[in-house]
Amino acid sequence: MKFTIRKAELADVPSIQLMIAESVNGLGAEDYSQEQIDGALKTAWGVDTQLIHDSTYFAVLDGAQLIGCGGWSFRETLFGNDSEEDRSPQQLNANTDAAKIRAFFVKPSHARIGIGSVLMKECEKEARAKGFHRLELMATLPGQRLYSRHGFVASKPIEYPLGGNVFITFVPMKKDIKNAT
Repeated sequence: MKFTIRKAELADVPSIQLMIAESVNGLGAEDYSQEQIDGALKTAWGVDTQLIHDSTYFAVLDGAQLIGCGGWSFRETLFGNDSEEDRSPQQLNANTDAAKIRAFFVKPSHARIGIGSVLMKECEKEARAKGFHRLELMATLPGQRLYSRHGFVASKPIEYPLGGNVFITFVPMKKDIKNAT
């Protein structure tokens, strides 16, 4: 299958929002309850327009159809969308901090054909070009499988509060890219 990758634009936001919901409802259902998915779509998952403004977020297209998205960040915020209160626009120091891998989502009909891998390679390449030696991310349970294949090492899973008595399991992961090619 042929697809193209480009920098995401603000005009893509409505399509990205719809595709994220489709992605997590389709690909996350094996690992999360519908209550967890619905709660996370309100808080942890969604569009972070700071990434688009920073030109570190990508859209993957099959023709004109959005089939995937993901990016990286040189800011402190590890995950979440524009509505998150704990966001930090503080820029990271490439010599001491890890760049963040952010918000990878793939349309279920296009899953497991290499879209996540293409996004990961592009993000690593850009982060390395900006002087970063390490990457970190907060993985979903389905995403953990992709990131492990790309050399990320998992830490102890966390239970992230979604409101009420609902929690969702995420997995912090890290990778050294200093000597990667």
